[in-house]
Parts: sequence; structure tokens; C-alpha cells
Amino acid sequence: MANLLYLVHRLPYPPNKGDKVRSFHLLKHLAARHRVFLGTFVDDPEDEAYVDHLRPYCADMHVARLHARLAKLASLRALPRGQALTLSYYDNAGLRRWVRDLAAREALDAAVVFSSSMAQYVDALPQLPMLVDFVDVDSAKWTQYASAHRWPMSWLYAREGQRLLACERAVAARARRSFFVTEAEVGLFRQLAPECAHNVEPIGNGVDAEFFAPDPRRASPFGDEAHPLVFTGAMDYWPNVDAVCWFAREVLPRLLQRWPQLRLHIVGRSPTAAVQALAGAHVNVTGTVPDVRPYLQHAAVVVAPLRLARGVQNKILEAMAMARPVVASLTCTRAIEAQPGAELVPALEVEDYVQQIDSLLAQPERAAAIGQAGRQRVLRSYSWDAHLSGLDTYLVPSSPAVQTALCSA
Repeated sequence: MANLLYLVHRLPYPPNKGDKVRSFHLLKHLAARHRVFLGTFVDDPEDEAYVDHLRPYCADMHVARLHARLAKLASLRALPRGQALTLSYYDNAGLRRWVRDLAAREALDAAVVFSSSMAQYVDALPQLPMLVDFVDVDSAKWTQYASAHRWPMSWLYAREGQRLLACERAVAARARRSFFVTEAEVGLFRQLAPECAHNVEPIGNGVDAEFFAPDPRRASPFGDEAHPLVFTGAMDYWPNVDAVCWFAREVLPRLLQRWPQLRLHIVGRSPTAAVQALAGAHVNVTGTVPDVRPYLQHAAVVVAPLRLARGVQNKILEAMAMARPVVASLTCTRAIEAQPGAELVPALEVEDYVQQIDSLLAQPERAAAIGQAGRQRVLRSYSWDAHLSGLDTYLVPSSPAVQTALCSA
């Protein structure tokens, strides 16, 4: 059993959005084997109610409060310094003191860092072995954002992509081992940071298939609707906002020509003004819901038309675990080990989405079969413990893998 410092940029509970799902299951995995000291942020007032839920997993914890508007203003300090805004956004003196004091009183064996922005808190502990779960190549995400916005935001996003990549490269060079969610992200990072190519590997996402499971006793939230379409996710996250706005504007009108009673349900917390503006006769914006499973279970089709997202999307795995047919963007389906058209349905252009969704609505037996096959795929390939066990090797100092990593660093 080791003493682990676990640093996460957002309170890893409740697991109601992609990064929190992964960070929470990583916490559970580590806490079952080690003493965990958690340092994290609360960036949503609603999450305050869940802080105590995490205490049973931790030997100690420090939760810093992050106010988004103030943090954004503070992040501008990075501009004259030539640093990534993300680092200043997550810079907190109280969390730095806690880490320093913790290291003074506890014999820490390693730090596990979730997202590159949290590695700055280990800078003062250069001898402490560090594992980093980057999840995705975030710098590439900012660069992608730049192409989707006008100046001056395009300039700011491009700058952030460049500065954050420099940070990611430095963090990976310092780390004992770095992880990304897919082989594709590993490959991309190796291209962008060739000096770190030997020291990165994938750790895939998983899903709690016992929690996300169909239940015949679970009531439908859709009343007498015949063909509800469902999108789930945090609705203040730009890739999700872009996805639903594009789908409602480009795809839904085409589907309504064939299915005039069709309705899209956008299910998720903190919908932006742009998302709320979509609400109407054929679009329902729910905001926060107590349980997303009824919406998934009783959906005719779950859609994930993400054009800007990277890596494995938990929302897709959860819908598959609920035995529902999922039509998702080609970039997302490629990241998931599933048979196209039989376990998960890919789409690229507007016509693809229209054709695939229309076919599933017209053939409910086929839709059900794809849903069942998708659940079986999740059960076979997406256990959290099976994926996260890849990290355990590097927490055992005497293991051959650790010795190899140390020698090659």
C-alpha cells in the first residue's frame, strides 16, 4: 500500500460528465489499493453537496473553491508571461500550501495527476514520482477551437494550443509514465512530442455496466412520445453545445419531414443561452436531471453528433450499456472498440445522420438488436478495473515496468 497524492482539476463527483466519470473511477481504483490524499477544485456550486461523499475514499483531502469568472480574469496574467492560460486558471495558493504541508508530514510514494494543469502542484517535489493521466491531447482541442471561431478568439485559442502543448511536453518529460484515453491520442502526442514517445500509453475509458443497465421497472420520462431522440452531456461544454446546435439546425429539420412528431431531448446540466434557445415544439432542453438513465433507456435513438470532441466519449459507452442504438460522429466511433453498424452506428455528414436515424426509427427490431449488441460489447471490452489496472504497474517500485520506465527516462 502506497501513500498517493491525487490531483484533479474538478471534484471527481458526481460522475455526471466525461472527465468526472473517469477521475472518479480512478479515485475508486486507487483508494481500493492505497492511501489517497486528494487535492481538487469545486467549480460548480451544486457540487458542494458532494464533497463529503468523497471522504471515505481519502486519507485526507483539500478542496479549493474556483469561481469561473474570477479565474478567467486571473488567467490573463499568463499573457505577458508567455504561459498557457489554463495553468493560471488553476493556480491556487491554498492548494499549493496543502501539498507542501502534506509532503512535510506524510511519506508520499507517488503523485497521480489528472490533467496537465494539475502537474504544477508537483513542481516543488521534484523527487516525487509522478504519473499523469492527460486523458486527451488538450492542446489539440484548443487548436481545433481556433479554426471554429473568429478573431480575436481564434488567435487566443491558437495561442493557448501552442502554450499548452509546451506544458504537456514538459509534464510528460518529467513524468514516470503518461496516459491517454486512446491509441489515437497516444499516436497524436507522439507526433507532437517525439521526445516523450517511449513513455506514453493508452488507458481506455470504462463504464459501470451494473449501474447503467436497463430496468423494466424504470418509468419513461417521455409520456406518449413515440420516437424520442436523446443527447446527454454537460451543456456548457463547447463541443456539446456545437453538437446539439448543429444537429438541431441541420439534421432535425430533415428528419421531421419523415417523422413530424419527432422530438430531440437535450439532457444535461448548465445549458448555455445558445442551447436554451433551441427549446421549442421539437426540442426539449431539460437542464439538470436527477438520473439520466430513464432518458437513455427509453430513447428511440441516442445521438452523439460531436464534431469537436476527442477520445472515447463516456456518453456513448453509457448509452450502449443501456442497450440503446447510438448514432455518433465517425471520429467518436473510431475511438471505440465496436463493430460499425452492428454495435454502434457511425455518421459523418448530414445525410448520414438522416439516413441512419431514419432507418433505425423505421426498423425498431434492428434498433433493438444494435442496442443489445452494444451492451454486450461494453460488458466484454469496457470494465473500469480492467483498464485502470494498467496504471498499477507503475505504482510498484520494484516492478520491471517501473524499472524500464526509470532507466529510459
